[in-house]
Amino acid sequence: MSEKLQQIINKQHKTLSGDDVKIDEVIQLVGFIVGDEEFSVPILSIQEIIKPISWTRVPQTPPYILGVFNLRGSVIPLIDLRSRFGLEMQKHTEETRFIVMKNNDDVAGFVIDRLTEAIRLPKKDVGPAPDTISEEESMIDGVGKQADRIITILKVGKLLERNF
Repeated sequence: MSEKLQQIINKQHKTLSGDDVKIDEVIQLVGFIVGDEEFSVPILSIQEIIKPISWTRVPQTPPYILGVFNLRGSVIPLIDLRSRFGLEMQKHTEETRFIVMKNNDDVAGFVIDRLTEAIRLPKKDVGPAPDTISEEESMIDGVGKQADRIITILKVGKLLERNF
């Protein structure tokens, strides 16, 4: 076994058996940017992340619903998170992605400005959503704190809710 591989294995053993946070005390998220803010959702709620593909506009839907797209035979609604969050819509760039999320049987694609990274946050570093609006109405599940940033954790169920 190479010395480099042995170092990696030793580091993993140390991480798993050391004073570090246990796996069930960590929240795994995927971070992304919409506008100037970083948001995240639980990694297990993501079906997939794809580059933008063509979609078909659906009449008589709210402005934040761009339409539907075909993903390997499934017709999936496409929601622009910029518009949904009250931001000005923007032309897609090279970094724009569709993030397909699921919660039970609900599935939708969301347009995000760009991905940031996979995030592992200890549960102790996640605080409650701000008390700005009622908990039932809020799309915010909590606020994660890392050394140099604040990450808003969104409720996937609320994002997927059909309120039109």
